[in-house]
Parts: sequence; structure tokens; C-alpha cells
Amino acid sequence: MERRTFLTSAAAAAAAGSMSAAAQSGGGMLPVEKGLVIGMLGRQGSYKYRFQVAREAGFQCVEPNTVEDPKEVEEIGKAAQDTGLRIHGVMNSAHWRYPLSSADPEEVKLSMAGMRTSLQNAKAWGADNVLLVPAVVNPGVTYEQAMERSKRQISELLNLATQLKVVIAVENVWNKFLLSPIEYVQYVDSFKSPYLKAYFDVGNVQLYGYPEHWVRSLGNRIARIHFKDFRFRNREAQFPNLLDGELNWPAIYDSIKAIGYKGPISLEIAGGDLAYLTDVGKRFDAILKGATTLR
Repeated sequence: MERRTFLTSAAAAAAAGSMSAAAQSGGGMLPVEKGLVIGMLGRQGSYKYRFQVAREAGFQCVEPNTVEDPKEVEEIGKAAQDTGLRIHGVMNSAHWRYPLSSADPEEVKLSMAGMRTSLQNAKAWGADNVLLVPAVVNPGVTYEQAMERSKRQISELLNLATQLKVVIAVENVWNKFLLSPIEYVQYVDSFKSPYLKAYFDVGNVQLYGYPEHWVRSLGNRIARIHFKDFRFRNREAQFPNLLDGELNWPAIYDSIKAIGYKGPISLEIAGGDLAYLTDVGKRFDAILKGATTLR
């Protein structure tokens, strides 16, 4: 084989090696909307300005947090309409400070009120899901208590969710709860409701599992997906930029394609200006194509 032919073949093999199996077989870009959490847009400028920046960076949808002020709710809705940045979901804000699994009735009351507001926000903005951290296990709350209390409170919330036709999507986070895909599946299924599903975050399980396995286990129970990268360096957990961590993105691509997921995928990483968001968008595109590099 001539040297030029060899080098060309080697380059082609290296490029193929950076693509997922599905992408190599002509899988193409995943048919999803590119989204981001509202925190990535900072706090400078109006909502309309921030949403326009997201659109210019190539994003199609956004996730605001819970908003209690009716005027702010209206402003966010108008900004989305004017810019074409669709609001696909709401990130509930009360569940960490006031967990549903708390032993304090006042904390649970505040948590329930926050979720009801989030559900109403979703309805007002035309979104169809609310992200919820279902419980927090800590020295004062056992795993069994977290399980029982969260199920009891969520079952009550499902009455409003069903009425509004808004899905409660429980997310996997570092809350020492739902620590395996099998348990996650059983938890979601236990509610026997189309309005209780999973919000799967790929980066949050990398420390103790394989995101691509969890995606296949959860299957059509997944209502939404968060993307973030992850790495563990010098005994420190880090969330670097996309493609700079340890996630097996081609395997994640293959698993998402295998379950037929076609909903939005939101980034939940550090924010920045238009130039930064544009670069992040390109990295996002590479992952959605099954690649591991921007080339």
C-alpha cells in the first residue's frame, strides 16, 4: 500500500472510531430539539434579549425555573413567543430547600405549594412537564422514609398534573435516592400514571453507573433528558464543557436512538455569552450526530 493511501485509510478509520455505531450506519442527527436551562443565559438584560441570544446560538427551547410573580410569568411567555424560543418545561425550584421527603410538615407544605406553582407555570407557558427532585435522603431522613413520603406527596400532586395535562418528571440527582436504573424504573411504574415519568440526566450517574445503560432501562418512561459532561479528577467531581469529560457520548447516542426518544434535550452546564453558547451549540451538534469531536 502506498504511503498516501495508507494515511488516507488511517484517517478514515480514526474518524469512524469517533462515531457511534448507529451514526456510522447512517443514523444521522438525533431528531430532537436543542434546549438549555435558563440559568445558562445569565441575568443581564430582559428575558427577550436573553432568549434572542439563545436563538442566535442555535437553541430551540428553554427551561425556566418556578416563577411566582404573574407579571414575570407573562413577560417570560411573551419573550418566548416573540423570539421563537419554545418553553418546553419548568424546573421546579423548591425541592432542595423544602424536600417532599422532609419530616417537617411546614417544609412539605412549602414544597407542595412550589410544585403547584410550577405546574401552573407550565400550563401558562404551553410546556408539558415539570422537573422534580422527588426526595432527599440525609442523616434525618431514611431511604424508606424518603420513598414513602415522596410517593404520598407526588400522588396528591398528580391530581393537579392530570387536570392540567402536565407531566411530573422526576430527576436523578445526587440526593442519595433512586441509585440504580432498576429502582428508578420501579419508582416511576409504581404511580401507574402517564403524568409521572423520568427526567434523565446523563452526567449525574456517570460517577456510579453508565448513562447509556440507564437510558435503555428507562426507555419510554423518559419524558426529558439533560446533557452535561462529567469527570473525576484528583478526588474531585467536575462538570466540564461538553466533550471534555468522561462520558461515552457515542454509546449515549446509540441508546437514545434505540429507545426512539424524540423530545427536547436540554443542556445544564455553565453559561456564558453568545460566542461561548455558539461553541457549546456546536459541541451539542457533534454529540447529536454520534461524534466525540467537533471535527
